[in-house]
Amino acid sequence: MSDTESGTKLSQEARTALAEDAHAGWRLDRFLAAALPDFSRSRLQQLLEGGAVLLGEKTIKDANHRVKPGDAFTVTIPPTAPAIPQGQDIPLEVIYEDKELIVINKPAGLVVHPAAGNPDGTLVNALIGHCGPGMLSIGGEARPGIVHRLDKDTSGLLVAAKTERAMASLAKQFANHTIERAYNAVVWGAPRDSTGRIESQIGRSPFDRKRMSVLRAGGKKAATRYQVLEKFGPVERPFASLIECRLETGRTHQIRVHLTHLGHPLIGDPQYGRARTPPRGRTDAETNAFTVAADFPRQALHAFVLGFQHPSLHKTLRFEAPWPADFAELVAALRGLNKP
Repeated sequence: MSDTESGTKLSQEARTALAEDAHAGWRLDRFLAAALPDFSRSRLQQLLEGGAVLLGEKTIKDANHRVKPGDAFTVTIPPTAPAIPQGQDIPLEVIYEDKELIVINKPAGLVVHPAAGNPDGTLVNALIGHCGPGMLSIGGEARPGIVHRLDKDTSGLLVAAKTERAMASLAKQFANHTIERAYNAVVWGAPRDSTGRIESQIGRSPFDRKRMSVLRAGGKKAATRYQVLEKFGPVERPFASLIECRLETGRTHQIRVHLTHLGHPLIGDPQYGRARTPPRGRTDAETNAFTVAADFPRQALHAFVLGFQHPSLHKTLRFEAPWPADFAELVAALRGLNKP
């Protein structure tokens, strides 16, 4: 399927997702998110509930359906909406708003802007619905007001511009890397060093164009500073850890790629994570922690700090967002490993 001219619609298509041995026992929604990474979790949930997912000739609507190796699921994608985003009444958690900009706490599963596979139900649609159609003139109709983005399944703070002056000011700050951005991440295992800096070139993987990877040549410079905040499990071989990451640059999937390159991918990451074997002779706490971690339906990444210079107030604004419930429950289950 290919895009047609702007303003037209795309035709209906069908995608096939084939389960392999590594996917045995996975929840269907988690498997589909890994097999079809260009679709949001909320979009896949809509397709499931709408009867668009088939296993053979049987319609599967249950997101908890457990996948078996060899299962071939067919997902029928309906035609997209018009190219120009429309305002929609989608709830937003507004952290701060004035006439120039708006800061929101984005939930996991919400795509930032419309694209193939996610024609509506995005943050852009929500912003137009909340701020009015005037948003369409800020920075272009495709991504009005958007100066940076979070991956669809990353939660946390995001700022959008409501005026051209704010758009230009914020874009310049991002380009100059003067924006403060801090993330909490939960990863498998724990880095050897409690603090560190990862610097590399990041670009499209030569083996999978939907993934980014660390490259020896080409790509763009990327730098991430990290600090291990907590380790969960045996001191000599931690089961998982809670990490704070701060971005010096802002490349696509940067934290996810860098932590995977370090050998400690995010728990729940469908693109860069990998299946883990449950430890033998587990205690009840270990069983609970492994189950919660293995079933975590998204990458465990939350943007909890955002700071920038206001474009007209000439002062620094800084915001913090608490962990969402699923992230907090994951950490709580892992902390159970450290209890006597």
